[in-house]
Amino acid sequence: MLSWQSIMACLVGANDYSPVPQNGERIVKKLGTLFLQGLLAVLPIALTFYLVYWLASSAEAILGRAMKFVIGETNYVPGLGVLAGFLITLGIGLLLRIWLFRKAFSLGETVLQRIPGIKSLYGSIRDMVGFFDASKQKEFDKTVMVALVDEDVRLMGLVTREDFRDLPEGIGDEQTVAVYLPMSYQLGGFTVMVPRTKIKPVDMKVDEAMQFLLTAAVSPKNGGRGE
Repeated sequence: MLSWQSIMACLVGANDYSPVPQNGERIVKKLGTLFLQGLLAVLPIALTFYLVYWLASSAEAILGRAMKFVIGETNYVPGLGVLAGFLITLGIGLLLRIWLFRKAFSLGETVLQRIPGIKSLYGSIRDMVGFFDASKQKEFDKTVMVALVDEDVRLMGLVTREDFRDLPEGIGDEQTVAVYLPMSYQLGGFTVMVPRTKIKPVDMKVDEAMQFLLTAAVSPKNGGRGE
């Protein structure tokens, strides 16, 4: 018994006939590709706006109550919580320029670092944020390629320490550097102690290198300083 595909092929010619399911599959694949391209373009913008919205909503929800308590609910205008959050953050930044406040802030950090659980979480977040702190980038401003096993296979990382004299013996010496190797698409990574002969400097800023690594080498397109 002839199938309808065979009958249609005989009527229109075998070379001109394409089964509907194959055309439909190609259309679905094309739509899927276009959707993925659109998603990749929109997602970073959407996540950025969502993060800003979340921060503003959190400030409004937490500080807004405090503002209502201080000035009264009848005098409160929506958005004062966000404004209060901005002013508080700005004020902390200004106060950190004062030696006495910096000392008090360091004391508070010392207390947090002695609390089990919180110590690891706070330390990890602080160190990660420190990578993007321009005032601290001089401490680890070297982007390097590391050859761990095979010279042809290299990992990109950030030099975090070159002096081990204040650490216990056996961690590193004058010929050793500590290199942080971030993992792509997640917060985390590995810190390796390698000989200086195993690293090769790369002309790329720390923030550009972090963006390049966290996105699995997708971005930035022009990350070099010399371009």
